[in-house]
Amino acid sequence: MGTLRGKGCGFETRLSGLQIAVYWRLCLLLFLNSFLFFLDLYTTCTSRHADHRTDNRTAPEDNRTGPEHGGPTGSSESECVWLSYGQTLYIIGLLLGSLFGGAPSDRYGRRVVLQVCVSVHAVCAVLPAALHHPLFFITLRCLTGVCSSLTHSSAFSLAVEWSVPACRAWPPALLGLSFSLGMVAQAPLAYVCGSWASLHLALGLPQILFLPILISLPESPCWLLLKKRTSVLDQYRKQDPEYMEQLLNSTGEEEGAEPAEGAEPAEAGPGGLCDLTHLRHPTVMLRLAVMSYLGLTTALTYYGISLNIGSFGVDVYRAQFFSGLSETPCLLLPFLLARCGRRTVSMLTMFLSGLACLLSLVASQIYRDAVWGMSLALLGKFCMLTNMFVSLLYCIELFPTITRQRCLALVNVFYRAGSVFNTLLDFSAGIPLAAMIIYGCGPIIGSLFCLLLPETSQGPLPDSLEDCERQSRVRLNQFKTHLNQVKTHLNQVDSP
Repeated sequence: MGTLRGKGCGFETRLSGLQIAVYWRLCLLLFLNSFLFFLDLYTTCTSRHADHRTDNRTAPEDNRTGPEHGGPTGSSESECVWLSYGQTLYIIGLLLGSLFGGAPSDRYGRRVVLQVCVSVHAVCAVLPAALHHPLFFITLRCLTGVCSSLTHSSAFSLAVEWSVPACRAWPPALLGLSFSLGMVAQAPLAYVCGSWASLHLALGLPQILFLPILISLPESPCWLLLKKRTSVLDQYRKQDPEYMEQLLNSTGEEEGAEPAEGAEPAEAGPGGLCDLTHLRHPTVMLRLAVMSYLGLTTALTYYGISLNIGSFGVDVYRAQFFSGLSETPCLLLPFLLARCGRRTVSMLTMFLSGLACLLSLVASQIYRDAVWGMSLALLGKFCMLTNMFVSLLYCIELFPTITRQRCLALVNVFYRAGSVFNTLLDFSAGIPLAAMIIYGCGPIIGSLFCLLLPETSQGPLPDSLEDCERQSRVRLNQFKTHLNQVKTHLNQVDSP
């Protein structure tokens, strides 16, 4: 493949053909994956729409939407009950994927996990078009959630691990933009599809057509280097030796160098004793605690607003369209990260999200202004989405390669737990007052916890605990240098 040169990352950098191949495949994957993410917002509306059209053709007492109408069998009232379980089971599937998804990706590679999960995800999208049983549907929703969780974590890790430090901020922005554009495209697609079967076929067939593209998806060079798969690395070197040398040098471990203590995966054993030692290290535990709280707070706010966007008194199709459209400015995120760094952007977005949610509460509860209430809530949602992408990048840069996916999985457990919590609340009369207070105060507290994390921008990905310790020492040394400069300046001012 060829290469491109330019300032695409905000720096003088070089984009490899392999890097571009990974980026566009994963962007298309996230675009299609978003189709089933918010499916439950439309299923009830589609069933009711099918009922309405059926009522116009048949007797008033016949409001069933059986398989001949492309919907599940049963009355529309009973449909609303079990369709609500579909959203809950999907969120639980996301939680289960976070619990067990890190180990397969670390053991078998990002590419294999993506190929398997995307294939199952596509099949789960099409099957409800032919089989309309409620129990079968909610089971598929749970399995879809598991696959979606594994797909997201592996896709973001693979994109970042194929990026040199100068371009590492772009994968979250590009993948996030693709996911948002998928949300925007899903709204008119769901509106046009007036039946259950046509909706699932329209959402599932593009994913099946996408499957052959994943066959040529490159594997993570960091994972190949760690597993000593030199034959595959040599194939990538033949395509672009200059970029591969630059990429492997930026991983923090030179090929052929002696691995750090406890970092040899071949001798770690199936029980993962080496990985457990890494997870018990104070530095890793502190970072896990902080990132887990940020993940919990992010999910509470983002999904609390996204999954109940219709509670603001706006048509769900238009509301979801503008909800996805409001997330597209995340493409500017790399330029912001280049100037401010990961930690500063995380603090800023968390604080602004909490402030916007509290102001939305004031506008909707005190001034009774629905337009301002929804606008401020979408602003808080956008800030939280920005923090979500920064946190994904931050997690990848904070944890060593040997346990990176396991640490991401543990953080995702708290992230998905926040999503599940939102499904337990009653949003039938709008977003509750207590929930909006949590959406506002939680992120503000999280912005203070960011002070406990080091800045990781422009640094190599850590491969061992020593690399993680070096990140903290670099930040401490920078603080000491800055403090000494301030003291020197004050002494010069005080001296005659």
